[in-house]
Amino acid sequence: MVNKTTVLIVEGDRDMRNLLHDEFWGAGYRLREAQNVNEAVRAILETPPDVIVTDVQPSVGASEYIALLRSVAPQCPIIAMTAFGSAKVREDVLQAGANACIDKPMRLSDIRAKVEGLVFKSNRRRVCDVNR
Repeated sequence: MVNKTTVLIVEGDRDMRNLLHDEFWGAGYRLREAQNVNEAVRAILETPPDVIVTDVQPSVGASEYIALLRSVAPQCPIIAMTAFGSAKVREDVLQAGANACIDKPMRLSDIRAKVEGLVFKSNRRRVCDVNR
C-alpha cells in the first residue's frame, strides 16, 4: 500500500535533510523539501503538506518561525527539531503552534513515529468532523 501522506522536510543541513528524506521515503511517504524559511513558506503555499518536519530556524527566531509556519499552514501538524535543547526553546516553540518539539540528536525512527501519530490523529479528526 502506498502512503498518501506528504511530509515537508525543512532542514538547512543537507546531510540531515538527506537522512530524514531516506527515513520517510523508505516508509512510503511523499516528500517535499526546503532548506530555509522562504522555501518552506513557498512550498506550503504551492501545495500544502499533510505534516511539516522542521529544524528550528535560528535566523528567524524559534517562536517567530513556528508562528509564521502556523499562519500559512493553520491545520497542518508541525514537528520542530532543535539542537538548542533548552526547556525555554521547547516551550516557546510549542506555544507558537508546534505540535511537538524533538531535541537533536534524535533517532530517526522516533521522529517518524511522532509523524505517524500526528497524521493518524489529524486524519481521525477529519473523519470525526465529516461525521458531525
